[in-house]
Amino acid sequence: MKRFALSALALAAASAAQAQELPQASSQWFIDGQSAIEERLALEPNTNKARNVILFVADGQGVATNYMIRLWSGQQDGGLGDDYVQPQEAFPNLALVKTYNINAQTPDSAPTAGAMNTGVKQRFNLINLGEEAIHGDCSTEAPSELTLFSEIMTEAGKSVGTVSTARLTPATPAAVYAQTANRNWGNEGPAEGTDSRDIATQLIDAMEAGTVDVALGGGARAFTPEGVATPNGGKGRRPDDVNLVERAAGLGVSVAGNLEELDAVEGGPVLGLFGDSHASYEADRPAGEPSLADMTRKAIEVLSENENGFYLEIEAGRVDHANHGGNAKRAMIDGKMFADAIALADEMTDDAETLIIVTADHEHSIAMNGYCGRGTPIDGLCYDVAKEGIMHSDDLVLGSDDKPFTVVGYLNGVGSMLTEQEDGTFAAPEGRAEVTQEEAQDVDYIQQAVIPKSSESHSGVDVALYAKGPWAHLFGGTIEQNVIFHVMNHAVNPQ
Repeated sequence: MKRFALSALALAAASAAQAQELPQASSQWFIDGQSAIEERLALEPNTNKARNVILFVADGQGVATNYMIRLWSGQQDGGLGDDYVQPQEAFPNLALVKTYNINAQTPDSAPTAGAMNTGVKQRFNLINLGEEAIHGDCSTEAPSELTLFSEIMTEAGKSVGTVSTARLTPATPAAVYAQTANRNWGNEGPAEGTDSRDIATQLIDAMEAGTVDVALGGGARAFTPEGVATPNGGKGRRPDDVNLVERAAGLGVSVAGNLEELDAVEGGPVLGLFGDSHASYEADRPAGEPSLADMTRKAIEVLSENENGFYLEIEAGRVDHANHGGNAKRAMIDGKMFADAIALADEMTDDAETLIIVTADHEHSIAMNGYCGRGTPIDGLCYDVAKEGIMHSDDLVLGSDDKPFTVVGYLNGVGSMLTEQEDGTFAAPEGRAEVTQEEAQDVDYIQQAVIPKSSESHSGVDVALYAKGPWAHLFGGTIEQNVIFHVMNHAVNPQ
């Protein structure tokens, strides 16, 4: 048995040596493949105690959406797109993540973010409540409240931040600090006389308690009374007379409503509100409104003042919104900004002491059409594969209806080819609409879809996770979403 093992080892060594003599050995593909193996062989697990944890969540950026953003980013960089490497894709550790909720095959963003922040899966539309909690029933909140990773980090003397291009009150950013039976109770909760608090109030409560030190994003209207000015120049929508912005300022929190005010902040705690509803799509972001990268930079600067370290969750919330609207181009642009924020955070922190995790809460009902030749604009129509060279041909791929189609499409959504008829039924009497390349590449173009829906839906498909830093090697295979919490918790307090 021992002789057989030694013989097999010798044979493997001989095969590896002979590989350099293969006719393909001079190919750049072959050389790069060998280099990739050498890099993997040189990897050593980082078992340091994590001083910092940064959790990046691109809302709705599953494997297909990530692919779309990769190609768009690479093509904007002057390449073909498919060989482009996003910052997170260079991280050494990778897993696939199952995103279902306790009671839903197709997940909602609130319990998915909650799973990452508590270590247990949760129910659809709830945030950070246990399995017995009921959607919309505030009486089930108190008995079901779960301990949050932010609370554990605060207890350990670390600072905490939440950043989002969406409103700060729903779903992903709220999962850092809130417990609620309804993710939509942003600025108003259930009936009076209950102990339930709206989510905006919970954020300021958390800042007062020292559980949240940095909160940057949209949703200003949830923090001031109806008609009262918000920090970014809009109007509040709170149905009560409580001005949470004034309350925050009274607690010593620096309040910023634009990029200039954010840049002027020198330390925490800080509350940044950059849109009455969500912050702008990156494609539409006006001068003076901070980008996701701007908010990431300031959050890390402020949180890094704590010598004990920090926990920071950063969400690219509008990737999800663009997908819901069937508007793939805006999802691509926001996805590129998400990658820029990741690269910045990686540059500003030390791999030896900072665990960085990049993932998504769920995927969308998005699909990539084929067969497209290389270099086909991911935001446009599908060109055919050429017989020579590596670039696509000049011929568009046509459907059986002799019409071209975009690379990106959706299974359902506002771009459905079926339209409502006078009798209330849905049909496509004139067939599929003809689309030109110019129309398809316009930032406002809505992708063609099959099933008519006012808002395109999530899907239950797995999402990818990329990680680097202390204990990142614990990620591997296909995992449940709540495992993310357990890796973070182990990294800051390894046993």
